[in-house]
Amino acid sequence: MDEKLIVILGPTACGKTKLAAQLAYEFNGEIISADSRQVYKGMNIGTGKDFEDYVVGGKMIPYHLIDIIEPAEEFNLYLFKENFIKAFNDIVSRKKLPLLAGGTGLYLSSVIQNYELKKIEPDDYDINSLNSFKLDELKNLLLKLKPKLHNTTDLIDKERIIKAILTAKAERNILDKKFDSIIIGIKNEREIIKESITQRLKKRLESGMIEEVNNLLADGVSFDKLYFFGLEYKFIGMYLKEELSYKEMFFKLNSAIHNFAKRQMTWFRKMEKEGVKINWITGADFEAAKEIILSVNNNFNS
Repeated sequence: MDEKLIVILGPTACGKTKLAAQLAYEFNGEIISADSRQVYKGMNIGTGKDFEDYVVGGKMIPYHLIDIIEPAEEFNLYLFKENFIKAFNDIVSRKKLPLLAGGTGLYLSSVIQNYELKKIEPDDYDINSLNSFKLDELKNLLLKLKPKLHNTTDLIDKERIIKAILTAKAERNILDKKFDSIIIGIKNEREIIKESITQRLKKRLESGMIEEVNNLLADGVSFDKLYFFGLEYKFIGMYLKEELSYKEMFFKLNSAIHNFAKRQMTWFRKMEKEGVKINWITGADFEAAKEIILSVNNNFNS
């Protein structure tokens, strides 16, 4: 039987984290972040690590995949799913309920739609290097990769052994895990979302977001890397580089975040067209979300 997972998704500034924390408190759960930038340390305000949202009933709800790497390090879809599966297994091993919450569509889809992702290793053996091995060496390598080899005919000739080795290495590096998911999507009127985005941006700028970007630069993060992080980091970087005035930075950044929210909703609609069932609620409505979870699966106990 597939293991249970609650997913909370929606556009930026819709209240996903707070709702996920309330549900985690209700159902004895822990949160796994599906945000492509919250994995980076030192990027708190710009990525929206609103840690106060994790406090419910005086209790800090445990969270995962936040602050796990330095900004100078690389992170990708494979690493996200690899870390997600580790966090998921850790949570369920302690008899708790995993909740995946975030707005990075690709990360969400990789879990919900079970993308098969192969890890690319620079030291992988290729056909040419394997051809230089002796037959006995190839047999030993294959048996290390597949100790319980069922098809012993793979050990008959060199070509078959090499093919079996390459297949075994590929299979070993593919992330594949299915979940029994209840997916809750938060939606709202476009004007409400736009107003939430603008007000949140003002608050973040007043709370030290420019200083945060300055600190990243002081720690050796390049302007190019800030542009790579996008949105807040890109436009504040342009402001600090004196390519934009403060007013231009605010206007362009605000507009870019609005467009980002539209792209998020486009991605979620694409998921629905591909057969993903999203239970939509208006706003971060805890009671509506709780009702959906209990109605879909009565094995959940609060």
